[in-house]
Amino acid sequence: MLETITLNEREQKRVLVLNQVIAGRMTAEEAAELLGLSERQVWRILAAYRKEGAAALVHANRGRKPVNALELGLRDRVLELGKTKYAGFNHQHLTEMLNDDEKIAIKRGSVRRILLEGGMASPRKRRPPKHRSRRERYPKEGVTTQLAWHE
Repeated sequence: MLETITLNEREQKRVLVLNQVIAGRMTAEEAAELLGLSERQVWRILAAYRKEGAAALVHANRGRKPVNALELGLRDRVLELGKTKYAGFNHQHLTEMLNDDEKIAIKRGSVRRILLEGGMASPRKRRPPKHRSRRERYPKEGVTTQLAWHE
């Protein structure tokens, strides 16, 4: 069973350049310059291209689900719990409750991203810290110095 592969622009350019190298119209050094690779990488890619064809130029992870992707339905469950049972909780507190009560092991950043995508911002409003607390000004200039001398 033959699997059809679609090459992106970069891979198509590589095929054209590698065909030039195979035909003897271009050196590996020129190909490296053109592709923005080292000459050693060109030889490595060329060997794979000769062995497997254009399929060797496609990244092996293409079409696969990322290892760190969330399970199907987990996003909807977190969003539902955030809107109902844990309504009004901030992102950190919601994450802790999901871990403790619901046994859903998920990181705060993921909970935050899910809620923000679902249109739920954290209810906690951050206030800027007070710049500094100033002491009460004395009524006349030099009073602080006079007090220091009498103590």
